[in-house]
Amino acid sequence: MLASASPARLRVLRDAGLDPEVLVSGADESNPDGLDPASLTVDLARRKAVAVAALRPDALVLGCDSLLDVDGDAFGKPASPAETRQMWARTAGREATLHTGHFLIDAPAGRQASGVASARVRFGRPTEAELAAYAASGEAQQLAGAFSIEARTAPFVESIDGHPSTVLGLSMPMLRTLLGSLGYAMTDVWRDQA
Repeated sequence: MLASASPARLRVLRDAGLDPEVLVSGADESNPDGLDPASLTVDLARRKAVAVAALRPDALVLGCDSLLDVDGDAFGKPASPAETRQMWARTAGREATLHTGHFLIDAPAGRQASGVASARVRFGRPTEAELAAYAASGEAQQLAGAFSIEARTAPFVESIDGHPSTVLGLSMPMLRTLLGSLGYAMTDVWRDQA
């Protein structure tokens, strides 16, 4: 089970040979404890996975969440075109770290594992016209940190240090590690090969 509405996360899993069922958690995404961005991603992933595992006690449930860490400030999905422009004002021409938290629950066995994967992102400098057009597109409002490496902002991301799937919202190397800690091989969760 994937406890996420993210089309990118679902695509990453499908491209890796998995065919998860999706159930959106509706979990609270606030930060009342003032956690740092990396810790917050794991906590948010936990909330999502726990909510879905309660509904599907027969399933292996994965929750994920991503935030862009800019000088210790957590950038999630911008709420408006104006907020998109504000985020890009802080990141253009700079580096920031994208954290993706993972929380995996083997509900039938009562076991769980968690971790965070991070990637360093170097942002280019879109022109004012490019940024205005991007902000107006509304795409950023679906993306943590108002960017992606495969969407309209892909030309404005100069490079990343880290696994590309981490930036897409689900680190496949981290998932393999978490599965292993619960006694599964990656191949155990591949869709049927027949």
